Amino acid sequence: METTRQTGGCQCGAVRYLARGELGYPHICHCRMCQKAAGNYFLPLAAAKRDHFELTRGEPKWFHSSDLVRRGFCGDCGTPLFYDIPEADFINIALGSLDEPDAVRPLMQSNTDRKMSWFHALDSLPVEPEPETPDRENAIAATNHQHPDNDTKSWPLGEI
Repeated sequence: METTRQTGGCQCGAVRYLARGELGYPHICHCRMCQKAAGNYFLPLAAAKRDHFELTRGEPKWFHSSDLVRRGFCGDCGTPLFYDIPEADFINIALGSLDEPDAVRPLMQSNTDRKMSWFHALDSLPVEPEPETPDRENAIAATNHQHPDNDTKSWPLGEI
């Protein structure tokens, strides 16, 4: 039987990680601390057992958002990566930092008293009628500095 394996990391590639096994309690947290840490309206998280988790490149910086919790992020690009309770046997991974974020579907929501009151109306918002122009898409692709959604031996590519 193949073990589930999730890889991920920050936008610039300075911090990468590997989690083996199923991720537990995939959920969306709406608390104000998670909103601030993510710079967004919520933060999707799931737990990896600490003994099945490893950093494969670099080290995150840590911010103690409370006396009980620290949050790991890339010190170079600022990507939020982890919600960590140091004495727990697990570490929470920010699901958007996974190489395949669609592979882990949140099953719960927490702290919904801070959930945006207008979320129910998102599907009724108009959709932009025109996608990016090919010229703009090509210009972005040609100058993309974002780490790809897979492990690399070195980063940026070509560096040793």
